[in-house]
Amino acid sequence: MGLPEPSGKGEAGEKSTTGAPQQAEAAPPRPVNPWESAGAELRQQTATGGAESGTRPAPSRPPSGTPWTPQDERSGAVFARRFGRGLVWFVVVLAAITGVRAWVIPPKAPAPKAPAAKAEAAYPDEAAQAVAARFARAYLGWDEGKAEEREQLLASVLPPDADATMGWDGRGHQDVLAVQPGAVTEAKNGQARVRVEVLLRPVIEAEPAKGKKKAPAPAEQPARWVGLDVPVVESSGQIAVTGRPGLVGIPEHGPKAPDTPTTQTDPELSTQTEGAVDKFFAAYAAGDTDAVTAPGASVPALPAGVEYKGLVSWSADSGGGDTRTGTALVSWSLAGASVEQVYRVTITRVSTSDAHRWQVDDVRGGST
Repeated sequence: MGLPEPSGKGEAGEKSTTGAPQQAEAAPPRPVNPWESAGAELRQQTATGGAESGTRPAPSRPPSGTPWTPQDERSGAVFARRFGRGLVWFVVVLAAITGVRAWVIPPKAPAPKAPAAKAEAAYPDEAAQAVAARFARAYLGWDEGKAEEREQLLASVLPPDADATMGWDGRGHQDVLAVQPGAVTEAKNGQARVRVEVLLRPVIEAEPAKGKKKAPAPAEQPARWVGLDVPVVESSGQIAVTGRPGLVGIPEHGPKAPDTPTTQTDPELSTQTEGAVDKFFAAYAAGDTDAVTAPGASVPALPAGVEYKGLVSWSADSGGGDTRTGTALVSWSLAGASVEQVYRVTITRVSTSDAHRWQVDDVRGGST
């Protein structure tokens, strides 16, 4: 059974010959620490094991139990521990992503955006100008022999049931030579005012002389520009004239032009290229420019009826390179009159194996 044999004493107080270890008779007191007690028992067994190697030492007393008590963990405790570890790692990862500073000092909430203003549709200026121009031509062009024709033209741009006479008494004769629509001044509720400039020529009917049945030809008056402010309104995408217009004056002169910088000229190049430019303008009026233009250039000739009278002046701008620009003043004969006009001419140096010459590459009217 592994239990120590009963011990007895001899005459001289010797140990029993049964081979039981000495600690069975008088076991030392067990230390408080179970680990130290186990170590002491192991050393004692080792010391007595050499004399009695064939006998298994018996413990001094039945063991009182293991140094610790194993306990079975419940499933709830395991889940709580794992959940806590996962929560800690989640917080660590979240702090790395968002930044600890954002937790300590929260960012300021963005200011609420102001509601975007609803963009209003642009006023149909082109449509208003077109309607106003049609109205101005019909309104200022009258002939007492064609009153119904004028009313029909005006009715096409007026609201229904509007007065198509527009205040005309049905007398007189006036021709409209040109119409030029201008600025559109927008008002409220879809209304606007369109400035139209009209070129007029009044016609004065002459009365027949005494004793003659046939009247002389009408006398034409000088043509003149007048301004007309036409009130219009936009409704459902369409433009209509809302009422009678008003005549306004036209300035006698245009606005003052700004000062332009003076262009420096190249006198030497001007002298060298004057003959080529003169030859070009002669061919320009004759209708054949291919022979006097640079290779690859395309300059359409002038229409018939324009006669070249001569090159009044030519000056090449200062600069460098094989392409230069200059200003030409040309005299033309047109409709029985002489008129001088200004051109900007681009010339190019064309080189061959043994020589080079300047030819016109492009031409534009005006001084700019």
